[in-house]
Amino acid sequence: MFKTILFPIDRSRDTQEALPTVVEMVKLFQSQLFLLSVEESPEPDAEREAAIAEFLNRAKEAFAQHAIVAETLLRRGKPAFVICDVADEINANLIIMGCRGTGLTPEGFQESVSNRVINLAPCPVLIVP
Repeated sequence: MFKTILFPIDRSRDTQEALPTVVEMVKLFQSQLFLLSVEESPEPDAEREAAIAEFLNRAKEAFAQHAIVAETLLRRGKPAFVICDVADEINANLIIMGCRGTGLTPEGFQESVSNRVINLAPCPVLIVP
């Protein structure tokens, strides 16, 4: 059912909290997993990109400990739009995201990346609170 799963990650606690759900879903559906980090800065910065690449490699190793092979992607742009574009590009069947909880207020809900992804995604989105 969910053969390709996209997991947008950052250094937030929400990413860490969503990890067990991602592991469970990937194993349950024997999915291919893509880890995506989005760099919001419009200008390339070699030092920042190296740090993000290292972060992606550590995330990949964390999934490897669960016998899951993950592909990593680093893209630049506005997170919600990039997440949806990548989901379309890789033909994702599911996007799994953490939620920062800013959606608890009307203003936060409208501004949250997860809300924008829910409204723009080409596939189902699972938000892990």
